[in-house]
Amino acid sequence: MTSRSVRFTADDFGLSLVVNEAVERAHRDGVLACASLMVAGEATADAVARARRLPGLRVGLHLVVIEGPAVLPQADIPDLVDAAGQFPSDQLRLGIAYAFNRRVRTQLAAEIRAQFAAYAATGLALHHADAHKHMHLHPTVGRMLVAAGRAHGLSRVRVPAEPPSVLAACGARSGPGARALYAWTGLLRRTARRAGLAVEDHCFGLRWTGAMTADRLLTLAAHLPPGASEAYLHPATHADPLLRRLMPTYRHAEELAALLDPRVATAYAPYTKTWQTSRY
Repeated sequence: MTSRSVRFTADDFGLSLVVNEAVERAHRDGVLACASLMVAGEATADAVARARRLPGLRVGLHLVVIEGPAVLPQADIPDLVDAAGQFPSDQLRLGIAYAFNRRVRTQLAAEIRAQFAAYAATGLALHHADAHKHMHLHPTVGRMLVAAGRAHGLSRVRVPAEPPSVLAACGARSGPGARALYAWTGLLRRTARRAGLAVEDHCFGLRWTGAMTADRLLTLAAHLPPGASEAYLHPATHADPLLRRLMPTYRHAEELAALLDPRVATAYAPYTKTWQTSRY
């Protein structure tokens, strides 16, 4: 019988102090194994300092090419960001530009390389890479992430493939859009594997994004599929003004509580131990 393993990852590390505090607590006292770092976040320096104090925390790059700050100055990437150096939040418009606008693609490639370089400058080991709002599912972004990442020793990438059958077993139905997205993730998986990068078999956190409560994690534990899985969350000690503006419906404190819940630790103990001894 195929073994099961899972790693818990916190996204948006470096976005805010309340996120960083939650990451540290969830790693020290809970089941959190990994964190994905925004290299241009308001609290990036604090996140890096905490990561250096937590040698067991495996940190990777949370690539931002939508709804967040860029690394390069606006003058270098004028077609990507506004005057404040922020990417827009219009996913459709960005997706079209990333696919068809040559000048935009040139600037995008430069920014992606700059984010990997900024991560390297922290001195932290690069455990993995993923992207804010899973924008690396866009073929252009995915290819650029893989190319830039390999130049910095990247060895694994998140493929946000959440199996509809597992969600159904957990009592959560997947609509046509979710099933289509699941099929679409195969393109990123093939791109990563052709480049020699490791990927997990399954990823959980899309259907219940911002609401990965303890009860839901316990339900998922009972239906965890064979193979390697990643479960990602957005923990914070509380919702500060920035989080309320960007993610008004997210239950950040409840997600932190889930990562700290002893019932969750017990339910996942066999699977997190397997992950610690696996190639992931």
